[in-house]
Order: sequence, then C-alpha cells, then structure tokens
Amino acid sequence: MKIVILGATGHVGSYMVPRLVELGHEVTAVSRGRREPYQPHAAWKQVRRETLDREALESDGSFAEKILALSPEIVIDMICFTRDSARHLVEALKGVVQHYLACGTIWIHGHSEIVPTTEERPRKPFGDYGIQKEAMESYLLEEARLHGFPATVLHPGHIVGQGWPPLNPAGNFNAHVFEILARGEELALPDLGLETVHHVHADDVAQGFVKAIQNWKAAVGESFHLVSPAAVTLRGYAEHVSAWFTRKPNLRFLPWEQWKESVSEEDAWFTWDHIAHSPNCSIEKARRLLGYEPRYSSLEAVYESVRWLIEHKVISI
Repeated sequence: MKIVILGATGHVGSYMVPRLVELGHEVTAVSRGRREPYQPHAAWKQVRRETLDREALESDGSFAEKILALSPEIVIDMICFTRDSARHLVEALKGVVQHYLACGTIWIHGHSEIVPTTEERPRKPFGDYGIQKEAMESYLLEEARLHGFPATVLHPGHIVGQGWPPLNPAGNFNAHVFEILARGEELALPDLGLETVHHVHADDVAQGFVKAIQNWKAAVGESFHLVSPAAVTLRGYAEHVSAWFTRKPNLRFLPWEQWKESVSEEDAWFTWDHIAHSPNCSIEKARRLLGYEPRYSSLEAVYESVRWLIEHKVISI
C-alpha cells in the first residue's frame, strides 16, 4: 500500500515508519523541515521524503492537492489540530484514499469522572488543544458514519520515548525533577500527589496505528485510546523513580496555591494542565477490536527515556 504520513519524523513517526516499511508498504514521509527521526533505522533509506509547510499551504488552499499528488492509498495524519484543517484534507481525499487515520489526544475528555475513561464517555474538554481535537474527531467520525469517509481517530496519552524528556512525577517536563529524586533530595508535589497521569511509549502508539490499518473494518468510523495498561499517580510515580536509584522517596506535599509559587510559571502551567485533567483511560476497546497490546507499562516507558537522558548527559545524577 502507498502510505503518506504527515508529521512523519516526530515522536511516533520515528517508530511508525520502520514498522510500515518492514510490513512491505511504500511510505512517503511528509514533514515541515528536514529533521531526522528520533531513532535511526535502516528502513528510512527506503522512504520517500517530502518537505511541505502545512500551515502555509493550507492558507492558500493548496495543501490537499500537494498530498493528492503523492498518490496515497492511506494517509496517516499526525499533525491535524483543527476541524477546518481536517475538512480541507478530507474534501480532497473523498473517493481517493482507502483509509485516513488522524492522531487525536486523551485531552478530548477533559477531567476524569468515572475511571478508567472509555471512548464512549460524554466529552467535557477544556483548553484550546482538547477542544480543537474533540471538534476534529467529531467531524471525522461524522464523515465516516454518515458519508462513508474511511476515517479512524487514535488518541495517545503522554508520549514517551528515547530522545526527549518524559512528563515527570511533578506533572511537567522539567528534567531536573529526575535528578532530585535520583539524589534523594526533597521533592514537593501539589496537594496529596494522588492526581493521575497516563503515559504511552511512542512505539506502542505506532503499534496502534498499524493495528488500525490491519483491522480496517473494525477501525473505520471509530476512535481508540492508545495508552499504557494503567495510569499512575504522581506520588506513586515519584516513589518508583526514587527506587530506581535505590533511594527512599523524600516527598513533601503542598496545597496547590503554595506549590505553584515554588516552581517556574511554565512548570506550574504544565502541572496544572495535567492534574486538572488527571487522565486515566481504558484500552479495552483497542484491545478487543484492534488487537492492541502495549509492550510498555507507564513506568517501563519512562525508565527507558530517563536512562537515555542520563546516557546523553541531559541530566546528571
């Protein structure tokens, strides 16, 4: 199959492209720049590379025709963020492609209510990212269910892999938090540290997209969570990281208003966004219909990422 991947050199694409090439697909990788994937792989030698600035081309209405010119049978869209962006592409791809797969986010749910959250729960997204992604998904599933457009939406959690800092036990991306825990120093967490985060290894996300392609009949017109088998609390996460370095957890808990004054404005913003959502999502639908089975637990995925950060001297313990 001729597969065009939009955003192919990002976190997930770095793992997805080799999977698809090894399955015998003809892959065209579209990206805005010429950045290399996070993980080198010999399969990239067989990949056609195209450089397209989506935002600029959408503004003059030519992006969809550029994608059509690549003669795709399947389009995997990792970088669609709005309903309008999806519509621009879908209108051109109708009757042409066999499958269109879009990357969403578990942020579509808003805050957790009944956990683990299933794909069918009522949506209460907040924040521009979650609201826009939910509108994108609603449009795509409507096009699939009412008009026969072969769309599938897949929703990753907090993506983890080698080459970038993972979401940390304080709910932000400051890699220094791992240094604090590795040294046995005191780490302050907001409230009681019982809010949840839900990671997923980038290769498991890639697995989910490939499974959706392989199970076309079950996937079209549906959305699926792609996360690890279980979410973790901030406190539990911090305790496990301490144990990796044979340290006893040295944790302090502060009310939110006090805690946010102890960190940078950026760290506080990311932490609030994550603990306000406190995601905890079910993968049973993806398991049942697609055969999705993540290789990594949340902590296993983070461990691999932290080890990479140490080996490449991004953090020092």
